[in-house]
Amino acid sequence: MSSSPAVSIRLQGASNFRDLGGYRTQDQRRVKSGQVFRSDHLAALSAQDLEQLKALGVRHSLDFRGVAEYTATPYDIAGVQRVALTIEPTVIARMQALVAQGIVPSTDETVELMRETYRDFVNRNAGTFGRFLKHLLEHPTPQVFHCTAGKDRTGFAAALLLSALGVDRATIEHDYLLTNALYKRDARLEGMGHPHVMKVLWQVQPEFLHAAFDAVDTQHGGMHDYLHGAVGLSPREVSELQQMLVQD
Repeated sequence: MSSSPAVSIRLQGASNFRDLGGYRTQDQRRVKSGQVFRSDHLAALSAQDLEQLKALGVRHSLDFRGVAEYTATPYDIAGVQRVALTIEPTVIARMQALVAQGIVPSTDETVELMRETYRDFVNRNAGTFGRFLKHLLEHPTPQVFHCTAGKDRTGFAAALLLSALGVDRATIEHDYLLTNALYKRDARLEGMGHPHVMKVLWQVQPEFLHAAFDAVDTQHGGMHDYLHGAVGLSPREVSELQQMLVQD
């Protein structure tokens, strides 16, 4: 495993922006740098940040946020086409339903809600993640994908992409957990909630990603079958994705 190559790119208006390139694949090649970036939302970028985005050559932003999230913090970046890949934040709705009943979930119950959210990514949102991978393939220019914090929907999207490129799961988990070191929480986005609940919701834990991988393995026959089945990529498309984003 080679866990160190991830490059965090310092921006004033986004804390979790980083290059997915540099990771070593299981056949000892490397994911190309400067092609695919992951981030938290892009609505607070400064003029200097926008110049940096332009210098990176980013032409498309793939936005996993729900309608209310995008409406609250929209953006329009010159030269960058925003592509809506809407996945509504169901964990928030579930949490609000509990609160409405006067129920405050425990830390363990909140973790289980997050695990269920990740199982939903696998089983309910496979088609959307398939569109994400196909968009990368169809537009071979630098792209960035994101949600609000760049941790859950973005984290699973990164896990899928790196899996398709042949990166091992330990390295994928390393990339996933970098959010806890990089993302700066924003109280304006989090809403009100009990501190122990909010801590779970706005960080990442290995258990969340493991729930997704377990669902892939037990319900879909493993990552290979999942990518070719529910996600909807042909073997040729996966091969082309590897040719485009992996270097010898």
